[in-house]
Amino acid sequence: MLVRHRFYYFGKGKSRIIWSARLTRGSPQPTVTSDEGSWPSHGAEADTPYDVAFGESRFVADDSRIPPPSVAYADTVTDGDLIHALQLLAPAADMPVVEKIGRRQAIPILYTRGTHYEVGFDVGRTFSGIIQSFLAKATSLNEEYLPAYETDTGRRAYEDTLAAVKKNYPQYVQELQGTADGAKVPFHKLFLLHMDEITPNVVGRPANQGTNGCSTICINHPGQEYIGHTEDALAETLNHVYLVSAHITSPEPQGRWKVSEEKFTALCYAGCLPGFCMGYNHHGMVFTVNIIKAARLNAGKTPRHFLTRALLNCDNFEAAQHVLRDEGCGAGDGVSINMTFLNQEGDRLFHNAEVGPSCDADCRSPLNILTCSPGEHIFHCNKYLRLKIPEVGGMIVSSSDARHATMEAQPDPFTLQDVIRVMGDQSHPEHNIFREAGDDDFVKTVAVGIFDCVNRTWSLYTDNPKTHDPVVVLPLQIRKPSK
Repeated sequence: MLVRHRFYYFGKGKSRIIWSARLTRGSPQPTVTSDEGSWPSHGAEADTPYDVAFGESRFVADDSRIPPPSVAYADTVTDGDLIHALQLLAPAADMPVVEKIGRRQAIPILYTRGTHYEVGFDVGRTFSGIIQSFLAKATSLNEEYLPAYETDTGRRAYEDTLAAVKKNYPQYVQELQGTADGAKVPFHKLFLLHMDEITPNVVGRPANQGTNGCSTICINHPGQEYIGHTEDALAETLNHVYLVSAHITSPEPQGRWKVSEEKFTALCYAGCLPGFCMGYNHHGMVFTVNIIKAARLNAGKTPRHFLTRALLNCDNFEAAQHVLRDEGCGAGDGVSINMTFLNQEGDRLFHNAEVGPSCDADCRSPLNILTCSPGEHIFHCNKYLRLKIPEVGGMIVSSSDARHATMEAQPDPFTLQDVIRVMGDQSHPEHNIFREAGDDDFVKTVAVGIFDCVNRTWSLYTDNPKTHDPVVVLPLQIRKPSK
């Protein structure tokens, strides 16, 4: 049985961890000492209490239940972070990895305005508790991305990808840095979340097949124009999402697309840039995101999180295609985008874009677009339907096949009630469109969004839309098109 034990020095505006160890039960007590300028040494004398000192501050622990350390390390932290001189964490059996607080009927929202860094900082500061909680619980980060990052190949992949993003999207790196600073979390952990499975893939570690992804439907009939989307994620993501409504202005154009102003509202995963779930901008672009797991991913390219962030600046379909194709670099992983443009002239059109990872020889993303015209509908999950790109297989593909089969077995959708029926479907014995099977389910639908393109509203649900009302219905605030 392992427990973690830490001693802290604090006082006069600064705090420091002076000794931290992973402990093994059943060993004799050691003697631990520490003086300013040196770190603890520890022996193995039985029945001797801990005696840890730093300068004039001294803490003593003589609880015989506390075993000796097997690993010691030091770390510095920011002012005010530590309020306890001694913190003992109980064994894993007493401290569940995921909070058992149930599905909360809440989505917090932040309204913010400023530069990219300022907006990012406000997001981090406002949602610091949610972000810190998620980073502590994120199994993919802690068990896959960080171990891969600690290898030479993984660190090189990280540095090459960061350099590519800094070159093309420096403003979004600044925004992410602001989020890290505001939340008081390490930047590299947030950037690894944005690289997603690129790092372990490049290192050669097998892909996680334990997620079934999202489902999106677009309905295009006279007076009935909707996008419905389930946001599915690993169970620890439940209750770790929030809305950001931002107005970003820059003193001079930023990045490869010369961005000087952005105004949008988006649902966000904790610690992630806006754009990766669903959202809209003041130009009238509305879109949702479905991940696709290509078999081969590439470092030194643009992670899909940054491409979807850049979509929040697009004012027309042509601009969105340029962003997704990412000429001169290309995507590092795969994604599917479902979108429409409320300010477009003529008939309503919906588009599904499948994006593949760029290969080394071709510095642009493979891109295939299907357009949904009046009288039609489209449904997309988490597999390529048109691009011929090898995928990882496993549950994400079998789940997508099952959800497509569920959709095909139902009557053609025409109305809002049809969207709700599809988004809330739980008829499959294993792979439902709305995912909720109790505390032990490893994947859950964390939110459902329905965009009404006629009435220009966005309804957000935190539970099954067939049995629950939306927690909020937001107006889509669209800027009038310039003539």
